[in-house]
Amino acid sequence: MMNRELQTTVAIVGAGPTGLLLAGDLAQAGVDVTVLERRGTESNLTRAFGVHARTLEHLDARGLADEVMASGARIERLSLFDSIRIDLSTLPTRFPFLLITPQYNVEQALEKRSTAAGVRIVRDAEVTGLRQDADGVELTVHGGVLRADYAVGADGVNSSVRGALGLPFPGRSVLKSIMLADVRLAHPPADTLMVNAVGDAFAFVAPFGDGWYRVFAWDRRHQMPDTAPVTLDEIRDVTRHALRTDLGIQEARWLSRFHSDERQAPRYRVGRVFLAGDAAHVHSPAGGQGMNTGLQDAANLGWKLAAAAQGWAPDGLLDTYESERHPVGRLVLRSSGAIIRMAMVKSRAGRLARNVLGGTALRLPPVAHKAAGTISGIGIDYPGAPRAADVALTDSRRLYEVLRDGRYVLLAPDPARAQLGGSHDHVVPASPADADMPWTLVRPDAHVAWRGGPATLDAALGRAGLSRRP
Repeated sequence: MMNRELQTTVAIVGAGPTGLLLAGDLAQAGVDVTVLERRGTESNLTRAFGVHARTLEHLDARGLADEVMASGARIERLSLFDSIRIDLSTLPTRFPFLLITPQYNVEQALEKRSTAAGVRIVRDAEVTGLRQDADGVELTVHGGVLRADYAVGADGVNSSVRGALGLPFPGRSVLKSIMLADVRLAHPPADTLMVNAVGDAFAFVAPFGDGWYRVFAWDRRHQMPDTAPVTLDEIRDVTRHALRTDLGIQEARWLSRFHSDERQAPRYRVGRVFLAGDAAHVHSPAGGQGMNTGLQDAANLGWKLAAAAQGWAPDGLLDTYESERHPVGRLVLRSSGAIIRMAMVKSRAGRLARNVLGGTALRLPPVAHKAAGTISGIGIDYPGAPRAADVALTDSRRLYEVLRDGRYVLLAPDPARAQLGGSHDHVVPASPADADMPWTLVRPDAHVAWRGGPATLDAALGRAGLSRRP
């Protein structure tokens, strides 16, 4: 709890995965960061359960992927509605799978990294007001005031930051009364992940890898408010109806009921204040993309905000956060919404058409590649800034290992010709194992800023704000 006036460079509201990744990136770059969390204690109850390949790449670029993967189950193929298959095993990444692990495992790794880097996390600190001017932001918190140069709302669907900015959150509720449970099973499924829909109900079952299973269940015939209690008998009934078996559900460590919205803020930036994660966009749980999209928001924003706070960002850099991430949020809304609407098809003829057409389309390589790339995040690029592959280097390291320093990386077949040495503050040279690879400048968020040759290098560095030391 705050009981005085504090000053910080960047204030982040919300200590969930999005806020913690962002805080760690900023602190590692040398920026003073304070995180305000309205909860007084940590919670290990969470709806998010899956970490997709692109998110694992971002965690790898922070040295956290191995820790997060130490517990959990890896799923290489997604099976939807009996005949629709999405194969992740061929993705061009070190992580060609979906990792099933509770959100709190991700949070723990990110919080440990951020506090080690010097982040202050203030709990029981609910933001009740916000105002900003040309010089900074003032956040009113129960018990005190926090002044900052910049602020980020990563405080979820009911974001107080978004409300204080006066931003609408247009959209609608798509599904009501979705039941969620973490259970043990007497008869675990032979397939690692089970999903099926029968018109008036659907169920999803996935393993955490520690003997517990995550179940989502929805019954059109029995719609209840979010506050209504959930029983194991209700979970068993819907699961048996949708999957033709209840898998011997025995006990639960968590039961909950919620509704699913599709909403997106029209802007991710207002002056010195930014929105990220569920504060900026919410989608159906289909595809497990909510937490992943928020973490990727943070990876995009962190290095840009550090550059601005330290005074070396080129003009317009902060604006690219919204221009790059808002379309991705819209894409995730469409893709997750398409899956949930397919699950809700009521008529038998409609479900048959869904299964036949969907299964046939995904047997076409271009369609299959696009579907896997979209749901995993591996296929999502920014205009003029495609994803950078994790190439091998001549010193036996990988690109993503070098990115752990939080700086740009210049991939040059002959780093000496780049004439960088120690003359640049925010770029480090590295030599790719592939000698034929073009010179490539990689952004701190593992996207390509430039490809070319030594003749145009200085111009590329200038556009990125990477000036030489005097």
